[in-house]
Amino acid sequence: MTLSAETTAPSDSRNQEAVQPNSPVVYFGEDKPLQLDSGSVLSPFQLAYQSYGTLNADKSNAILICHALTGDQHVANTNPLTGKEGWWTSLVGPGKPIDTDRYFVLCSNVIGSCMGSTGPASVNPATGKPYALDLPIITIGDMVRAQAMLVEHFGIEQLLAVVGGSVGGMQVLQWASSYPDKVFSAVVLASGARLSAQNIAFNEVGRQAVMADPLWLNGQYLTQSDTVPRKGLSVARMAAHITYLSEAALHRKFGRNLQDRPNITFGFEADFQIESYLRHQGNSFVDRFDANSYLYLTRAMDYFDMAAEHNGLLASAFTGTKTRFFVASFSSDWLFPTSESRLVVHALNAAGASVSFVEIETDRGHDAFLLDEPVLFSTVDGFIRSAARAKGL
Repeated sequence: MTLSAETTAPSDSRNQEAVQPNSPVVYFGEDKPLQLDSGSVLSPFQLAYQSYGTLNADKSNAILICHALTGDQHVANTNPLTGKEGWWTSLVGPGKPIDTDRYFVLCSNVIGSCMGSTGPASVNPATGKPYALDLPIITIGDMVRAQAMLVEHFGIEQLLAVVGGSVGGMQVLQWASSYPDKVFSAVVLASGARLSAQNIAFNEVGRQAVMADPLWLNGQYLTQSDTVPRKGLSVARMAAHITYLSEAALHRKFGRNLQDRPNITFGFEADFQIESYLRHQGNSFVDRFDANSYLYLTRAMDYFDMAAEHNGLLASAFTGTKTRFFVASFSSDWLFPTSESRLVVHALNAAGASVSFVEIETDRGHDAFLLDEPVLFSTVDGFIRSAARAKGL
């Protein structure tokens, strides 16, 4: 049985210029509201998704992929907006560790984003205009609650695995805590159960850069023709991108090499290769992402703290869990250092969970979970195969 069902929303809800789904969309009407952690209700709303592979007869071979902060649903297909290949084709696809010849793989764009799921660029049915900052604040828990509704839409009672890195890993932990009976196994990569004060600080610098751009217009830029806070969002992305790399990787790639010139210019152009690289990252990001969504998603990241939700005891988030866990960190990752992964592993051990852990030696920093890392591939492959055998697949 192959599922590629698409439930379309009314045209005034999804065919807006600011949000182009470019993928199947499931629309949840007013009869299926999304209760948010803030106390607000989001209704109606929609989730854009991609699926790969074939769902078997008893719907037991489904794997849910959770994307990172500014990721999208285009895990293993060409992105229709950028023309680039999917962001995790190294791990997901035919014959890959997450084998789409064996498993039905599902990934949705999180709510609050801008790749087809309901976010601040979506039309507010109450006003006929983009939500902008009228969209209620979204949390990681809200994202997962919406994903659970999508999984239910497909008739899947239990997922073989939920897999994600970085903010995607936060979603995996939330899934395992909120829906333990629906998650047979969980893969948490380069992530943690909370965000550090340092990383909240980086997020705030990014948000302030966006809001300081005169073209942000208090979040109402989408109502103005051709108005985008490009400079502010570009600077925000540049600051964030630095945290995804390591000092060793920056030195290896760029050092103090000059950009297309023999000498420094004694000015403020991009004299150094690293400056040119960051400017490129910022400019290309603006072409594919919504500034208000950046504010919402970084705030969701800030608010995530699983221990705080359980009276300061992280282990209580997983009490009695039967889910199998695989946790991986990367030695040069300073956004989510190994110490954060160990906190999760210790909590899982205290809860009596089945958990495997590996720290992978690499100088590639936080982004290593997206790159060609053979140790990551082999360990994820072994873990998924073991989970499939245990589930009788």
